[in-house]
Amino acid sequence: MSESFHSKQVDEFADSIVAELLERYPPHGEGVAGKKQVGRLRKAFGRIFSRIDSVARAHSLSLYSKARLANRIQWGLKEAGYREDFIEATTQEVATHVALAGSRRPDKRIR
Repeated sequence: MSESFHSKQVDEFADSIVAELLERYPPHGEGVAGKKQVGRLRKAFGRIFSRIDSVARAHSLSLYSKARLANRIQWGLKEAGYREDFIEATTQEVATHVALAGSRRPDKRIR
């Protein structure tokens, strides 16, 4: 059974995603140039999307919660000093992924 994800939990989750991205791919390294950097970025986003999938399976995310998550991540990345194009792309990918992750939850209705 899934439970709702409250605002405080959404904020904590978004902050943990920003912190993980800061640790794995700091702002000074955001200019993706070589294979090694592309690999690091791919791994970082793979882990983030995996965490989003887990949360979406365990909790019922309302439209408001999804928007709040993407917005909180966007502002966290801005405050951390990432470039605007990186922030926009990351926010768009996270918003898309969280929307799709919620739609992939197994149907629990009794037929």
